[in-house]
Amino acid sequence: MERFLDVAIEVFNEKGYQDARLADIVKRAGGSLSTLYRAFGDKEGLVHALMERSIRDFGKEVEDLLDSPLPPGQALEEAACHMVEEILSPARIACHRIITAEGISQPALRDWFRAHGIQPMERLLSQYFAREARAGRLRIEDPDMAADHFYMLVFGGLIIQSVSGWVDATHLPRIQARTRSAVRLFLQGTLPRS
Repeated sequence: MERFLDVAIEVFNEKGYQDARLADIVKRAGGSLSTLYRAFGDKEGLVHALMERSIRDFGKEVEDLLDSPLPPGQALEEAACHMVEEILSPARIACHRIITAEGISQPALRDWFRAHGIQPMERLLSQYFAREARAGRLRIEDPDMAADHFYMLVFGGLIIQSVSGWVDATHLPRIQARTRSAVRLFLQGTLPRS
């Protein structure tokens, strides 16, 4: 089943969701169309499986952040740099492309990805920010809003760039440097301190 998923990533990234055919995936992966249907149901089921795998990998970094004994600046930079690796993976790019391009026509997929892929990450970030604020290591009034702002500042532009084909994993060192800068900007703010 993993082979079907690996090949599906390639086909979705090459052809997009609408033009990708399950027969193309089976032809490249080997096996049979009936095996693919038994395993995933249909194309939407296959995409769900791709998203689940990508979400699992991405979520691990945020969970590790909650256990980190490091100061917030260092912990957030490390977690964000690892998360960037997953965002630039072919699997995550395929998922983001599908959600971006097909969100209007496939609202169930879009909403499922938000509920299972984005909101849990934001909740974990919010928990981290709340904990660090209680400990006096961060000054955050609304951890939920901070989590949303952090996610968009650090990852929002990167997601758009990767979906558009402007960046991929070959740009990782440069993107990680920008990620560290975005984390510092988030933590420091832009107004001078009195």
